[in-house]
Amino acid sequence: MELFFTMLVPLIIAAVALYGMARRVDVYDALVQGAGEGLGVLLRIVPPLVGLLTAVYMLRASGALELAARALAPVLTALGIPPETVALLLVRPVSGSAALGGGAELIATLIGRTAAVMLGSTETTFYTIAVYFGAAGIVKTRYAVPAALCADLAGFMAAAWAVRVIFY
Repeated sequence: MELFFTMLVPLIIAAVALYGMARRVDVYDALVQGAGEGLGVLLRIVPPLVGLLTAVYMLRASGALELAARALAPVLTALGIPPETVALLLVRPVSGSAALGGGAELIATLIGRTAAVMLGSTETTFYTIAVYFGAAGIVKTRYAVPAALCADLAGFMAAAWAVRVIFY
């Protein structure tokens, strides 16, 4: 069985190549053309991604993230969200890796469990919008950002509620 899983990806690649050859497609040319298009998408995606990650690190280094945490603590407590997770709430819509780094500091506690469920219940909204809308050439996001942020808030609140109900 281990051999099967080891060979699964090469077998799929071979099957796709054989299927293309059977349909009289120049498989190598299609591969090169697809790779070229992929590099074009990469060139459109990288600048917004670099900007987003730079902004996240600047917020963290300047202390603005901690200031926001203190300011939002009363509202979060009223919503049932542990105030210690505010950095996660603010960073998660922008950067999954930064949110994961912040959540890793909390793992061994109730707050850590809440943070872990929050990470699985929400999306990196701005990253996703930058990548997919940028790749598709969509400039006007209209209601996508507010709707996605509302979905993130619902995910954060549901995660906090679920951890309280299941674990305590």
